[in-house]
Amino acid sequence: MSGGIISAIGSTPLVRLSRIFPGDELTVWGKLEALNPGGSMKDRPAIKILSEAMKAGEISSGTTVIESSSGNMGIGLAQACSVLGVKFICVVDPKTTAQNIRLLKAYGAQVDEVTEPDPHTGEFLQARLNRVTELLTLTRSGFWPNQYANPNNAVAHYETMREIASALADKVDFLFCATSTCGTLRGCSEYARESGLDTKIVAVDALGSVIFGGERAKRLVPGHGAAVRPALFSDDLADQCVHVSDIECITGCRRLARREAILAGGSSGAVIMAIERLRPTLPKGAVCVAILADRGERYIDTIYSDEWVEEHFGNVSHLWEETEETACMMAH
Repeated sequence: MSGGIISAIGSTPLVRLSRIFPGDELTVWGKLEALNPGGSMKDRPAIKILSEAMKAGEISSGTTVIESSSGNMGIGLAQACSVLGVKFICVVDPKTTAQNIRLLKAYGAQVDEVTEPDPHTGEFLQARLNRVTELLTLTRSGFWPNQYANPNNAVAHYETMREIASALADKVDFLFCATSTCGTLRGCSEYARESGLDTKIVAVDALGSVIFGGERAKRLVPGHGAAVRPALFSDDLADQCVHVSDIECITGCRRLARREAILAGGSSGAVIMAIERLRPTLPKGAVCVAILADRGERYIDTIYSDEWVEEHFGNVSHLWEETEETACMMAH
């Protein structure tokens, strides 16, 4: 399977982030996954999982693909299924934004919404997974990509790290990667390990996520973290984990937009603030790569809405508004 829009997936650019991290203490590069045609890095595992399933005979023209997603993976799968000419049902929950639902439908996906959380866990994620299982039993020829456990999710991001290493001649001291399904984390970590790179992998998780053993709590910013530890997780994938709060995600996103003119999603803000937090401890001259997972337009009514931010966090604009000193540093 090749050609058409899917041929534009991958080979995303690396750009130097010199205005948000001025000075010569660090060299920070951003991997712009928003420039995948579906708008996020999830395009990579979406097409990889489906193409491998086709090769294995698990998907044919009469197959219905069914997956749980509140955002980017659903959109990536909807795009891929449109190209393949197969039906796609995306199971969402009330937290899914109206914009994402419209995007799914624009690609021809059927949207199936669960309205109540799982009674045992209190989580919408588990309720969505339960609904996927139910739909599979009702569908004559159904296929579940299972992004949370499918090894091809990680295989797709083996290529992401290959692109990064190739662009920087294998000189990557630190890779900062947001975690959710752990596909990106596993793929990048395994490439670095198998290629003999000295890269330290820093996993960026959400406060309130349980992936790295944290205590489950309410989170407002989607895109990273998970209420259930995914099957792709392994204790040895990351050298270090940084937990980032919702307000830090917002601050990182706003700084990226103001200082680098990069409008990115919530997990990108988390990654930026993880670098900021570790910055005093990193070796002088270290080369760091931040994977910027998706577009900010999908967060325009939340992260980039002054009204929404003030409603939930109060007036915190001082966290990203440029001071005279900051403006002077960036100018030089």
